Amino acid sequence: MKRFTRTLAPLLALGLTVAACGSDSSSNDSTDTTAASASVTLVQAGKLTVCSDAPYEPFEYQDDQGNWTGFDMDIMSAIAKDLGAALNVVVTPFDGIWLAPTAGSCDVVASSMTITEERKQNALFSDPYFNADQSLLVRNDDAATYTSLESLAGKTIAVQTGTTGESYAKDNATDAKIQSFDDAAAMFLALDSKQVDAILQDLPINASRAIKQGTSKVTATFSTNEQYGFSVAPTNTALADYINAALAKYKSDGTYDTIYAKYFGTPGK
Repeated sequence: MKRFTRTLAPLLALGLTVAACGSDSSSNDSTDTTAASASVTLVQAGKLTVCSDAPYEPFEYQDDQGNWTGFDMDIMSAIAKDLGAALNVVVTPFDGIWLAPTAGSCDVVASSMTITEERKQNALFSDPYFNADQSLLVRNDDAATYTSLESLAGKTIAVQTGTTGESYAKDNATDAKIQSFDDAAAMFLALDSKQVDAILQDLPINASRAIKQGTSKVTATFSTNEQYGFSVAPTNTALADYINAALAKYKSDGTYDTIYAKYFGTPGK
């Protein structure tokens, strides 16, 4: 990941920003999660079970040894450790993933998921932990041509089913064909094989792909001011409170900044 963090920082400096959410939090700086953990019950005793639409770099994926890693997973690993539990990841399709805790499939969803009013009707979200916008990813050969939604009139834009990127594309790319895919890997394959002309999805994921593969470029960003949150079942206030307390602690003690720097570097450096 070291090569990735060094190369992503210049991209951030150029304005394709991936902003940390509130890492300067001063409230609850001395939060202690120890007492709160006693009231948390888990789907499987001794395990923090996490539903995630993985792989979805740089937030949730497995390294060469099969260990779960990524921005979201590192935070979940820290929370699991604080709870005295093992991290148990259940790979789950993204469409409707926020319903999984209520169904008993997992304790929490950690999947680069934007907090929306619609999703809040069926899930209890943590405090926001990451800010993101939407973006356009195209093949290198098309980078000078497809620089806006207007330039893709009559072309095909790939989106992921059930995402805010899909909603944004349907609302704004009215002159293009919108093709939905179940997962990010299928979208990337379709772009590489020229089945689609562009991908519209969250900037951090598109930026990661562009840098690591070198075959595509982010040519446009769309300011949507989205905020990611972890979600639990609406009745599981104890776990939601614990996650919020943990996030506050990590932002105060530097854990959050360390994890952020691991995957995104320091903007401008």
